[in-house]
Amino acid sequence: MLMAIGMQATTWQVGPAETYTMPSQVSTLVNDGDTVNIDAGVYPSDVARWQADDLVLRGVGGFAHLESNGNSWGDKAIWVIQGDNTTVEWIEFSECVVPDHNGAGIRLEANNLTVRHCWFHHNENGILCGEYHPSTVRIEYSEFGHHGYGDGYSHNLYIGNIDSLIFRYNYSHHALTGHELKSRAWVNVIEYNRIGNEADGEASREIDLPNGGQAYLIGNVIQQGLMSQNSNMVGFGMEGLSNPGPQELYVVENTLVNEKANGSFLQAPANVFFKAYGNILAGGGSFMSAWPTSIDTLTNLRTTNIASVGFADAANYDYHITASSPAHAIAYPAGVSNTGYPLVAWYEYVHPTNGTLRCQHATLDAGAFETCTTQVPEGEDGAILLHPNPVSGFMNITFPTDATLTRVEVRDPQGRLMRAWPVNGASALSLDLRDLPAGLYVLHATGQGPGIAQRFVKH
Repeated sequence: MLMAIGMQATTWQVGPAETYTMPSQVSTLVNDGDTVNIDAGVYPSDVARWQADDLVLRGVGGFAHLESNGNSWGDKAIWVIQGDNTTVEWIEFSECVVPDHNGAGIRLEANNLTVRHCWFHHNENGILCGEYHPSTVRIEYSEFGHHGYGDGYSHNLYIGNIDSLIFRYNYSHHALTGHELKSRAWVNVIEYNRIGNEADGEASREIDLPNGGQAYLIGNVIQQGLMSQNSNMVGFGMEGLSNPGPQELYVVENTLVNEKANGSFLQAPANVFFKAYGNILAGGGSFMSAWPTSIDTLTNLRTTNIASVGFADAANYDYHITASSPAHAIAYPAGVSNTGYPLVAWYEYVHPTNGTLRCQHATLDAGAFETCTTQVPEGEDGAILLHPNPVSGFMNITFPTDATLTRVEVRDPQGRLMRAWPVNGASALSLDLRDLPAGLYVLHATGQGPGIAQRFVKH
């Protein structure tokens, strides 16, 4: 008779008052699936390699600060991660220096990494990884600043040729000569971040995606200051389109501000499909250094006069707009990508490393922030409640109690009528959307008085 014996994951405690006082002391003891809780505080000169899979490594009660004082594990990084599916949370990484000038906070040598609520600063690289498949790196709610040896080959982040990078709600700034974000990932989802070198930063590009692939830049605030080492803010495929195709760059509902008098906001080779909807591009230079041959652009606000946009406080990088801004209510829904990814800014960046839901209403503002002058928050009086959203089959709709509605319509991003149903005084409906093609749509409810509109996505 054979008996299967399951091994239970262990939670390890690290801190000044614990049995293990340094993270490195448990790095060789952990097994697959374990969790390491590290008390908030400073852990000077402590470096480690992690080889087990499915680890959770997290600070508790605040940042666990790995102040390396120039030390590294294996002349590579403060933490060298060689186990798959690692999650790192609430850790501060600083001051890593190595002989080849590529010292990192984290060096990834495995598949799949999630980083949340971390602070990387004053290393030669924040996060550095090579080519691993199948691998996704997800980085959220984290800050990266003041990385680089100064040679242009080290960056705030340097992601290698992995399958995909998901980069959301982060603040990356003040890279030293290198890029604020460099990624060779095949697919890059870069959404709701603040990326820039501000007044005194000397970074090169804000975003560099040198090998192409598919890139989705949605809802970001991207700024270039006067001391930037590169006049181009976002580069795509500038070292050759070696990533798997299709080669596509989507830029939707971003705010890009160039304080230099020259340069370009975006740069891409001729044989790239380029779609840009609802962006603000304020400041010097050109929209693109040279236009690709296949483009789809609509309702972008381009001006050389930053002050004319009506930003809340451009001097302090607050690029919210008011209803009097020329960016107000000019944008148009971008639909979905050629592969079906929704080109919708569902959220907004909140400084320094957070996000919030973006208002969804019929009149869209250009840029990374919505003014919300006519939108009613979901769940309050006057709103249509849609569930589920996104939807794949039936969608349930609840109407405001004080509304007098007679008809519900579904229209595509071009305004074409796709479906219609009578309301006849009902307070709720269930709509069969199974035969509706995948994409972004607007649901209109009409009747006496002003209509109500709500966007949704059909999978």
